[in-house]
Parts: sequence; C-alpha cells; structure tokens
Amino acid sequence: MPPEQDSPLPSYAVGRETVEAVEGLVTLWFSAVADVNPRLSPRQVRALRAVRRRPELNVTALAGHLRIGLPTASRLCDRLEAAGLLRRCVQPDNRREVRLETTAQGDRFLAELTRLLSVRLTAAFEGVAVHQRVGLEGVLRALDHGPLDRE
Repeated sequence: MPPEQDSPLPSYAVGRETVEAVEGLVTLWFSAVADVNPRLSPRQVRALRAVRRRPELNVTALAGHLRIGLPTASRLCDRLEAAGLLRRCVQPDNRREVRLETTAQGDRFLAELTRLLSVRLTAAFEGVAVHQRVGLEGVLRALDHGPLDRE
C-alpha cells in the first residue's frame, strides 16, 4: 500500500508535519547537551555515542558513520581526546590499526547526558498516553536503524 493511503496528508505535508513535531524533541536534546560539561557540539556527542556503541570503530569508520570527511573526523577525535573523553588505541596485533574507545570520563559524560535527557523526556511526556509514547518509541527505534546507520 503506498504511504499516501496511510495518511490523509500528501507526502510533502507529512514531512512538514513531522519536522514540526520533532522540533520540540530536538530542542530538548540540544538544551540537555548544553547543560552537560564539558560542552560538546551535537556532532561530538554523536561521535562519542557511536564509539561507545561500536568499539571496533577506527577514525575511517567513524567518518563513514557520521558522513563526514576523514580529516574532519580526525580533528573531531583530536578534540574529544584533548577533553579526556576518547582515546586512540593501537592494536597489539596490527600496529597500524588504531581503534577508538571512550574513556571513563567519556562514559560518565554520556551517562550524565542520558540521565538529564531521561529526566527531561519524562517531564515532557507527562500526560501523554502510554500507547502513544510506546508508539513513538517504536518509530524512533526504527529510524535509529535507518539508512544513515547502515554503513
């Protein structure tokens, strides 16, 4: 069944409506990121989360995951390393292979960010019916495993 039959809105309007609906969540996320120290850009937070989730990442794979150039990814890792949140680890069996991993400080940063986001989202979803929240979570999980994360 074509997507247009699922919704009374034309496909271009669905995108516009979705942008407006997601805007509040994005604002909430940005405000939480701004309230955690050290202050990181959204791209730096995404990089740190990706490294924690996928310990096999090297700078090249991280660049592909974030859809940025290799020099940009390298500078991003330099900044995260200088902040004590990330480290590059030379592999003993292949000294040319350098994997990325979060430090204990990086793990604490991500835990605090997650805690703060959880508190804010809990407050934001007060009054929202459980089935609506669960439905939204399902949609967001599906998007998390969408085409941008399949590299």
